[in-house]
Amino acid sequence: MCGIIGIVGTAPVADRLVDALRRLEYRGYDSAGVATLEHGQLTRRRAEGKLRNLETVLADAPLAGHIGIGHTRWATHGRPSVANAHPHATTRVAVVHNGIIENFRDLREELLADGANFESETDTEVVAHLVSREMNHGRSPMEAVANSLPRLQGAFALVFLFDGDDNLLIGARKGSPLAVGYGRGEMFLGSDAIALAPFTDTIAYLDDGEWAVLTRDGAVIRNAANEVVVRAPQKTTAAAFMVEKGNFRHFMAKEMHEQPEVVAHTLGHYIDMANETVRLPEDLPFDFAKLNRMCIAACGTAYYAGLVARYWFEALARLPVEIDVASEFRYREAPLDPNGLMLVISQSGETADTLASLRYARDQGQSVLAVVNVPTSTIAREAHVALPTLAGPEIGVASTKAFTCQLATLAALAVAAGRARGVLSAAEEKRLVRALIELPRLMNEALKLGPTIEHLARSFTQTRDVLYLGRGTAYPLALEGALKLKEISYIHAEGYAAGELKHGPIALIDEKMPVVVIAPHDSVFDKTVSNMQEVAARGGRIILLTDEAGARRAALETEATLILPDADPLIAPLVYAIPVQLLAYHTAVHMGTDVDQPRNLAKSVTVE
Repeated sequence: MCGIIGIVGTAPVADRLVDALRRLEYRGYDSAGVATLEHGQLTRRRAEGKLRNLETVLADAPLAGHIGIGHTRWATHGRPSVANAHPHATTRVAVVHNGIIENFRDLREELLADGANFESETDTEVVAHLVSREMNHGRSPMEAVANSLPRLQGAFALVFLFDGDDNLLIGARKGSPLAVGYGRGEMFLGSDAIALAPFTDTIAYLDDGEWAVLTRDGAVIRNAANEVVVRAPQKTTAAAFMVEKGNFRHFMAKEMHEQPEVVAHTLGHYIDMANETVRLPEDLPFDFAKLNRMCIAACGTAYYAGLVARYWFEALARLPVEIDVASEFRYREAPLDPNGLMLVISQSGETADTLASLRYARDQGQSVLAVVNVPTSTIAREAHVALPTLAGPEIGVASTKAFTCQLATLAALAVAAGRARGVLSAAEEKRLVRALIELPRLMNEALKLGPTIEHLARSFTQTRDVLYLGRGTAYPLALEGALKLKEISYIHAEGYAAGELKHGPIALIDEKMPVVVIAPHDSVFDKTVSNMQEVAARGGRIILLTDEAGARRAALETEATLILPDADPLIAPLVYAIPVQLLAYHTAVHMGTDVDQPRNLAKSVTVE
């Protein structure tokens, strides 16, 4: 979602604002802009499209102000255009905004009746006019913001810059994340630590309902009741991460190839290698042995990780699992078991629907366990326990290493649950842990299929539709494979449980239709082969992902058979995720799409 940066500096800030916004490109955007004070007056530069367009505007009309705000916008209200780009401004105040103001129509009508002149189609502009009206009535900037915030309904992060005051920024947060950065004689506001990493490693995160007043001397944080909040800044490691592509063409390629290493880090966090056991926090507020069921809520790729985990928890721990797309769960008013467990999964830890599901479950008396990649995120802070996935910053919008690190964390958790519930013996736990320890090596082997998949992907550029099939834990991978292809190549793709083929999708199959079949040689392999035969009989183009035993047993003519290393069923989803990712990536590269920042998508979805 949109990226925000604000600087109260001691030197011209325009270039620094743009540099910070570049670090936020991974969040997805379709326009960008900055505002500074030039000789005390608000001045803006905005551009549609990529940051390079804004840089061209700034080269033609530079800004020299020592205080400013910047924004990358992902369109929600109003089409991508210069007029709809942030910052939005009146003669009194400029504002950047991440989120959605749900009651903006009512506020807009009220403000129009008061004589406000709107220049955009956005919900954000009402905030600028609301604060301006308060200031026109004699309120100070702080009073104007304090009076305006309670009028806003929805989820938002806001940063305000005021005409005539070159030593004041105000930031506010409700739902969408916002961080305060502490420098030497300078202060900063940003969407996340990565945006602030070039400037400081000392950060305080605003909690829901809080707002902060920044000057060069520091920050004063207040809550929704306007009471001062004491919040100790913390050190962040974001600056330690080199958010660069290195020798790779795209961040997505770099992040795919990082998977063996980051998954190893994740497993090292949860596995006692010497004793071959799973190691979880000792202070869990629930007992796996006493649970009757577990609920999982997540969105997008994280939801597919949850689908894989359902197979693991039910098979290894005999723990019934109910899983929902978070956007459905939050409105379903689902009855929850007393003292039950809710597991939420999120890469960013800021996903709006997942956060709402967490809060619903917590209010219903559930213990909440979060699997999350950002340990300082809202979801991590509001859950009773947060299990970090340790993937590191993921810049490509299409998730790769965050997904496999989620799976690694969930696999370890499922083994621990099985042991705690008496389903797995100590010997069985050791066997499964040994399989997990082998995982990084097997993922490296899978990455060696890259050149073969790159060649195969050329044929996908000529197709309009692709089917992905799988059974068991390969079924969620089929869904994930289809999602990846859609996200970055814009080819229509669908994932199906292989057994559902004859219940509808088989009608689509002809000699032009690629059908990607994910089929490790496991207990349901023969069933999947029968579905492949149905595809072959209708002339479908089969691309089979299997191991050596599966390739021998299938005995079918395919367009391509990709041989993966033998893997225990527990870890097979992580190994087979890699060729699925590579296929989507190379197809997109051949088609010339924007792999890291696909159209219309955002990395962190902080609005409904």
